[in-house]
Amino acid sequence: MDMRYKKLIVVSCLKGDLNMFNIDEELKKLPDKPGVYLMKDENGQIIYVGKAVNLKKRVRQYFQASSSKVPKVKAMVKSIAEFEYIITDNEIEALILECNLIKKHKPKYNILLRDDKQYPYIKVTTNEKYPRVIKVRKIEKDKAKYFGPYTSASAVNDTLEIIRNIYPLRNCRKNLDSIKKKERPCLNYFIGKCLGPCQGNVNEEKYMEMVHEVLLFLGGKEDKLMHLIEEKMKNAAKQLDFENAAKYRDQLNSIKHILEIQKIVSSTLIDQDIIGMARGIEDVCIQVFFVRGGKLVGREHFILTDISETTRSEILSSFVKQFYMNSSFIPKEILIETNIQDEELISRWLSQKRGSKVQIKVPVRGEKNLLMEMVRKNAMETLENQSEKIKRKIQLSRAALNELADLLGLDKIPERIEAFDISNIQGVESVGSMVVFQEGQPKKSDYRRFKIKSVSGPNDYKSMEEIIYRRFERGMKEREVMKENEMDLGNFSIFPDLVMVDGGKGQVNAAKKAIMQFNLNIPVCGLIKDDFHRTRGIIYENKEINISKNSNCFKLITRIQDEAHRFAISYHRSLRNKKLFSSQLDSIKGIGEKRKKALLKFFGSIEKIKNASIEELKSVDGMNIKAAEEVYNYFRKLKE
Repeated sequence: MDMRYKKLIVVSCLKGDLNMFNIDEELKKLPDKPGVYLMKDENGQIIYVGKAVNLKKRVRQYFQASSSKVPKVKAMVKSIAEFEYIITDNEIEALILECNLIKKHKPKYNILLRDDKQYPYIKVTTNEKYPRVIKVRKIEKDKAKYFGPYTSASAVNDTLEIIRNIYPLRNCRKNLDSIKKKERPCLNYFIGKCLGPCQGNVNEEKYMEMVHEVLLFLGGKEDKLMHLIEEKMKNAAKQLDFENAAKYRDQLNSIKHILEIQKIVSSTLIDQDIIGMARGIEDVCIQVFFVRGGKLVGREHFILTDISETTRSEILSSFVKQFYMNSSFIPKEILIETNIQDEELISRWLSQKRGSKVQIKVPVRGEKNLLMEMVRKNAMETLENQSEKIKRKIQLSRAALNELADLLGLDKIPERIEAFDISNIQGVESVGSMVVFQEGQPKKSDYRRFKIKSVSGPNDYKSMEEIIYRRFERGMKEREVMKENEMDLGNFSIFPDLVMVDGGKGQVNAAKKAIMQFNLNIPVCGLIKDDFHRTRGIIYENKEINISKNSNCFKLITRIQDEAHRFAISYHRSLRNKKLFSSQLDSIKGIGEKRKKALLKFFGSIEKIKNASIEELKSVDGMNIKAAEEVYNYFRKLKE
């Protein structure tokens, strides 16, 4: 959290606990200042994050009796056990902090944009002597030129390939100021895809002429570029230089191919994002069209769930804030279908982020309104297609669960299945995983990981018993708290209809032993594999049951077993890598967190750092000669 924000007292009033402050008293202490508030449940879990111009007025509203509150807000208020608040200097700081906290904590009652991927950009490193054209995911303030974002990485790769086929620019990361001229050039030099500035025999003026043409192309000035290349082709033909004339002809054809893919949709020729929405019963599809220089360069859709009691304005407001919080590029104009909450505030924030005026508009007529209609139609079509896919998926899952219930002779369909797996290497860093499938689909919010505490060495049976005991022990404790405070069940307090464990009779009996200690009657089955480590069947009631590999049931249990194994392995690997990472670099004098990250980002692995020269180490961002020598000498001593 940014230390600019002054964190005040954590106001807490746990229900039924007389030692805690009375909530009415604590509400009186709220300040008349802008800031962010965090609502928490009995377990200290953040369930809602909001911002306020006036913290006292806003937070008090939640605890005032009102029949106008929607059921979702009433349910949230009922779950609030404590809250804390953070004062900010102004509304924009509150908005930014709210977005950051929502992204970090993913609260249950906030509208969540779960897709936070970074879109690719094309970067021309005009801050270097001999610029490169490369793909990046982040815009930095380094005086280079950036183009994008592109919604498709393959589109970026295709564009880069065309540019590199036309213009033999370098794409290596060598420091040309410190490189030895006698050093052997790379393969691109020998196949004519790089002029080889590392050899010192490139005309800088000619090189920058190529860079200028690339900038024209990426900047949307293709007509000017095509005229330039056409002139070169004609001049080459006049001089009977047919080889170069053919090369220029091929360049023109490549550029025309790119232009055919892009569609002119706006006569304004400015950078715009157009955001439209289609609403279903419980889901919303938001479609974003990316228009750059009047051309549609890409589109993306986002599905938001659990929004049945939320207005269109609230949904769009939450989306815009979270989407542009993650975006490295802010367009000059954002078109939305309806006015949103905090519209003027968001516009000011985005203008600050862009460095120039950003306008948020609701088109009502003309070309922009037609564009909005096109985006909305695409959103509706996407939502309908998504709904059909979900229906088919639900039908298949239901059929698989019915087959599984019949196969095991269960009294009811196992709507909630919890699967457990153990991962270790000869007992080292032994961990367990719990994955949850609700109605045949993974419910990732309920996944849990366990670090084995009571077992030493490779003992899968005892490890399985430990993690299942801990899972139900916590669940029983949560149930007691929920019952005392008349709260709905959630997470660990919801018990499964079926427990699956990775393994045979030994693992099944270990799981049963743990569950029986809580007097629970939950069926347990084991998922067994063949000699090729593929799912073979189920162990249930000490009997092995074979399943047809073509059945829906087999596909479901295979998926569950693979997911539990993946989740356990990923946790084990992260612990092992963390241990390796800390033991290798944390011992080096002068290498802190920033330099560690920079070294790994530049070289890609510890092994490459070990073998790097001082000059190579020095070229990494943030590294000086002293730090480079420390790293170099440390690994040389290890080799000795």
